[in-house]
Amino acid sequence: MLHTDHEGTVMQYTVEARLVRRGLARTACRAASIEFDTSAGQSAALMGPADLLATAFAACVLKNVERFSRLLPFTYHTASIHVTLERQDHPPRITSVQYVLRLVTPESPHRVDLLQRNLSTYGTIYNTLAATCPVTGSIIAELPDTRP
Repeated sequence: MLHTDHEGTVMQYTVEARLVRRGLARTACRAASIEFDTSAGQSAALMGPADLLATAFAACVLKNVERFSRLLPFTYHTASIHVTLERQDHPPRITSVQYVLRLVTPESPHRVDLLQRNLSTYGTIYNTLAATCPVTGSIIAELPDTRP
């Protein structure tokens, strides 16, 4: 990955992937690796390309929750996301992305809406997918448990 300033310099991300055997591949980036399905069908155990795309979207949103917690600032205790991609066969493509982001936060509904707007404006994977299909989502914000 090339690091840049905020002047619009292009960043580059590189992974390497290779077939391990029929139906199984592995990708590596930095010190991490992920095995994934390359079979003609759909593996019950391994993620396929669409699952990896949904994972990239989830990672983008959660990364930006952390980022905006510092920039806005925005307080939260926990964050989790459920992502659903819809796919069509002919021509093969992702036709929509839906998500529900769950936060435990003391922030007001107005501040949660501000976070939502920032997520949809500044998320790289979010915006890449939104340029090709509808991306819709919501945030469910729960107050932290303050009981002793």
